[in-house]
Amino acid sequence: MGYFLGVDAGGTKSEYLLGDEMQELGRVRGGTIKRMKASGETTEANLTDALKRLTAETGVSMHQVERCCIGTAGETVSLVTDWLRQAFARHVGGELILLGDVEIALDATFFGKRGVLVLAGTGSNVAGRTASGKIITAGGWGPAMADQGSGHFIGLEGLRRGFLAIDQKRSTILLDRVRAYWNVNSIGELIEFANANPAPDYSKLAPVVVKCADEGDAIAKEVLRQGGSDLGYLAGLVIERIRMMEEGSENPRERDDEHAFEVPLIAVAGSILEHVEPVRQALREELQKRYPRIQFAEVAADPPAGALWNARHWSTGPKSR
Repeated sequence: MGYFLGVDAGGTKSEYLLGDEMQELGRVRGGTIKRMKASGETTEANLTDALKRLTAETGVSMHQVERCCIGTAGETVSLVTDWLRQAFARHVGGELILLGDVEIALDATFFGKRGVLVLAGTGSNVAGRTASGKIITAGGWGPAMADQGSGHFIGLEGLRRGFLAIDQKRSTILLDRVRAYWNVNSIGELIEFANANPAPDYSKLAPVVVKCADEGDAIAKEVLRQGGSDLGYLAGLVIERIRMMEEGSENPRERDDEHAFEVPLIAVAGSILEHVEPVRQALREELQKRYPRIQFAEVAADPPAGALWNARHWSTGPKSR
């Protein structure tokens, strides 16, 4: 019997799902194994601990694994990929496949078929697959360039709009709550801390912004709505690229002909889109303005399941390379 391992290596946590050819056998969650987020010593300890717990839960040695698929943001960054390849070679048997986090989430819902996935957790990304299997992405350029609607975006944009509110003479509780979270005593200290080098982890402020929005803070609500709207815009770019590729230059159709193009089903994944309703609602509204008939998957994607599906099907199925 073959064993397969799917891993979602996120920025703040990692999830491991072990299965055989037919069923899931065990799942554990651990700390991050992404080298851009933690030291080699920390990521090694997190990986070792998670794999030991998975072995204890399932009774399966990780050296019995036939194929492992890891999904991670930064899959083109050598610091990330080199460490993952070396670390998993030490602890897990068989072939190793590295994919983007958004691709494994896409496969968790669509299993290699047509659809669009919007992911927003610590970071964000959007990916779609055409009917012919071509994957198209938008966003995901990292926290300095993009990551719209992500935890990083929400935390940093909350700070920015909080300070803008001072200039606008608008009331907000955001800055007071951030000062309390970071344990700084004044606006001056907050400015110094927020602009430190290296920078603080702004994504950890996302729950602070969400709590302020829940309490009715208008500035915090605007941040969440902007994040969802930006994600909807990116998803629209992916949908239009799918339209162009599927229609082809030999058979052009009018762009506004609703019956000429079936808008792909939309799925979501990641802690922000799973748990922060205002962001999810703004995403839906942004897409519904352009595509009134658009449909959304009822259940959020489960990225480790998508990684496990890839591990199982890489050599023999529709995902064969």
